[in-house]
Amino acid sequence: MSRRWKILIGVVGVLVVLLAINALVVEGETKSAVVTVPGGRILHLADGDMQVLEKGARGGSPIVLIHCYTCSIVWWERMIPLLDRDHRVIAVDLRGFGGSEKPESGYSMEDQAAFVAEALKRLDVHGATVVGQSLGGTVGTALAEAPGDYVRRLVIVDQAPEERFSKGIGFTAELSTMPVIGPTLWRVTPDAAIEDGLQIAFAPGYEVPDEFVDEFKRMTYTSYDSDGEEGEFMDAAPLDRRIEHAGTPLLAIFGAEDQIYESEAALAAYAKVPGARTALIPGAGHSPNVEKPARTAALVLGFARPSRGR
Repeated sequence: MSRRWKILIGVVGVLVVLLAINALVVEGETKSAVVTVPGGRILHLADGDMQVLEKGARGGSPIVLIHCYTCSIVWWERMIPLLDRDHRVIAVDLRGFGGSEKPESGYSMEDQAAFVAEALKRLDVHGATVVGQSLGGTVGTALAEAPGDYVRRLVIVDQAPEERFSKGIGFTAELSTMPVIGPTLWRVTPDAAIEDGLQIAFAPGYEVPDEFVDEFKRMTYTSYDSDGEEGEFMDAAPLDRRIEHAGTPLLAIFGAEDQIYESEAALAAYAKVPGARTALIPGAGHSPNVEKPARTAALVLGFARPSRGR
């Protein structure tokens, strides 16, 4: 073997070792909770530290907002002022996102729902209208299944009941969760590439807010790589079947231009849940709470309003 080949093999070997070390470091990274939004506070719970933002009328019926994957409380900022006049509004950061604690484990849907339930218990919130976008809708469903009467009504925003409605996330997104390669990309991905990746969460051509890129970067690779937990939960039983079994009143909202899920087909599935309401928002993609906050808030307020005799 020539000297040149020996050097090349040696360099490749060193790179492999460095990549492996980087993967171990990145995948083992944790972060403590920190306040990241004006008015936010940290709840020190037995199950970890969570950032919450509470607004509105203390005596009003509660509305709980649970964000999407790679997102945070910030994604609800345009809707909260539209909801908090007559309602007590509580927005939470899930474990691993926003200002909440980012440990090495605890990212299953049941764990996330228990985390939210513990926070709501601390805040003395029961019988809430729980609004969950995407991942938040899955966590909200798990919360509706849990004991404690935390969910009086459930609003799912752009989360299909199962993965068969998915349009696919693209090769780059799949590459970012592959062993060794994923942690390496996590280290070197520039802000512009993050912004491009987030564009799928909106209608084509929508300009991604800069603060959403900042919120993405608050995550650890472990919390980013937790997306598979949601798929396992839906594979075990679709959300529409879970909600029907729980008997929770449902409103399902989708943006007509959702780039992640087949919106009309997903709404048709939810429409089969007894008593369910559905709504399609023109001009919005996967995040109508950001893109069309007034229309989305109006739908939530109409659903949250108690019926006569209740």
